[in-house]
Amino acid sequence: MTPVRHALGTIGRAVFLALVLGFFALPLLWLASAPFDAHPTITTSVPEFTLANFRALLDNPYALGSLRNSLIQACGSAALVVTLAALAAYALSRARVPGRDALLYVLLLLSSVVTGTAAMVPLFELATRLNLIDTHLGVVLTLSGGLLPAAIFILKDFMDATPTSYEESARVFGASAGQVLRHVVIPLVRPGLATITVWTVANVWGSFLQPFILLRDPDKAPGAVILYTLYTEGGAPRLDVISAFSLLYSLPVVVMYVFVSRRYGFRFHGGIKR
Repeated sequence: MTPVRHALGTIGRAVFLALVLGFFALPLLWLASAPFDAHPTITTSVPEFTLANFRALLDNPYALGSLRNSLIQACGSAALVVTLAALAAYALSRARVPGRDALLYVLLLLSSVVTGTAAMVPLFELATRLNLIDTHLGVVLTLSGGLLPAAIFILKDFMDATPTSYEESARVFGASAGQVLRHVVIPLVRPGLATITVWTVANVWGSFLQPFILLRDPDKAPGAVILYTLYTEGGAPRLDVISAFSLLYSLPVVVMYVFVSRRYGFRFHGGIKR
């Protein structure tokens, strides 16, 4: 290959990568600039700096409360999913159950197929019978049930990588099953638990359908539902309020992901931990 062709190839790859990065960076650039723009539009431009958009957001009686509701539902779901998934994954990893792997794949398949709109009618009927309509608990249980199979599937991989010799040594010194799980297994799979926590919070944080159907009181609605209401009476989006709310709404998940990633340094490639 001649130096000219090599240089043209390098320039071509650099231009292509710049276009791809620009394509994905523009929405983030809009999210960072529009909240501080006095007249935001759907295009990205140099903002006319103002904080009036945030003052308008404070005038909305439900906006800031919805962030608290999102936090309640996300943390509740994360605690439930991580706890139950850890116990189930540990049992499936250590117990020699016939058809164990087939069971895992069936659960994962059903959680992917029977979710969302396909499952909302029976879930709504079940929530009505259990008096869980218009409660945070109903939303937490519904969302956690959909996320549990995949969480168990992922955590089992971490449990399988934990040497059983550590547990056997602990039992030799008189540790009970609960102590082995709490003091030996859990510390070793903390990166996996952190991964599931971030994944669960991100899924619940952006969930719209289940809270929209199960909650009637706007004071209990999460941010994803309240964001849907930030329009004028004619149906036009209020870009000033929507942009300010979107920035506040996205920050907690981003901060949590950065913190956990720096703390545990986990990486996922195609569902396989590295």
